[in-house]
Amino acid sequence: MRFSRMLNVVDAHAEAESGKVVVGGIGPVPGHTMFDKMVHFEEHLDHLRKLLLCEPRGAVWHNANVVLPSNNPEADYGYIILESTEYPAMSGSNTMCVATVLLETGMLPMTEPVTHLVLESPAGLIRIQADCANGKVQRVKLVNQPAFVYHQDAKIDVPGLGKITIDVAYGGMTFAFVDAESIGLSLDVSQEAKLYDLGQRIKKAAAEQLEVRNPVNPLIPGITNTSFTGPLLREAGPHGEEMIRSVNAVIVSPGRLDRSPCGTGTSARLALLHARGELKTGQLFRHESLIGSQFDARIEDLLTVGPYEAVVPSISGRAWITSYNQLVLDPSDPFQEGFVVGKPWKAEY
Repeated sequence: MRFSRMLNVVDAHAEAESGKVVVGGIGPVPGHTMFDKMVHFEEHLDHLRKLLLCEPRGAVWHNANVVLPSNNPEADYGYIILESTEYPAMSGSNTMCVATVLLETGMLPMTEPVTHLVLESPAGLIRIQADCANGKVQRVKLVNQPAFVYHQDAKIDVPGLGKITIDVAYGGMTFAFVDAESIGLSLDVSQEAKLYDLGQRIKKAAAEQLEVRNPVNPLIPGITNTSFTGPLLREAGPHGEEMIRSVNAVIVSPGRLDRSPCGTGTSARLALLHARGELKTGQLFRHESLIGSQFDARIEDLLTVGPYEAVVPSISGRAWITSYNQLVLDPSDPFQEGFVVGKPWKAEY
């Protein structure tokens, strides 16, 4: 049997968020930077994203990453992130999956107890510290590109809700932040249908009513996610220091819950908390998802990005390989790009 496509895929998840890692079968992707390669992939190879993420080979809650050589002399590898409706410039959970797969499969050498590596994302270089023992990556800490706040206490009109107050911040993707209690929402998985519906409506209204333009790369999309935030709880950290903990629910298009606390959303929230004077540089912030998975985050440094005061965030979490597979495409298969049932997987921003 001759297949028209065969992809080597390592399935993984980071704190419960899926992150397939494609390690072979794609071939060369033109472009000098990983952002250039991402643009080429979106314009000419989007059928591969659909093949990986649409049914019957994928599902709406799946993400994928394509590992590619990097032209940057500092980078060990590069990667492109594929999601249901967009190609994000950065993703924390996907980066953790990629780093774990590269080290645990031997694509990069593992050094115990700590391995340092650099990956080129479409957002730029991501420096990674992986804690390793007995051939296993136990924890991945990544230093993200700078995060900053576009809008604080902005008023928008949302169909069915009326006027609400939101914040807008960037952490590799751009988020509309909403205090869940302020609109009568409970942060519980039992409320998922309501969270999905309101998250999509708020994101769409915010994107239409608020100006957002990335000062470094104007091709990076504007508001594409909604984060419903819970209250800040001040507690003793693992070493007795004051830690801040909070729950959040990130709604990813086309309307589903990020199973992890969301790495780029956590980065953006660090910028927002710092702008409000609620989090100091170096202070531990523990972000939780609705299913209890956790990311630990800190502000590593302060700088400016264009007109914005920005923070350099670090995020740490755990990832696990779940399977190894060869995804194949039979030329007689009627679903060459997969299919979608029900709600269309298309961008609404």
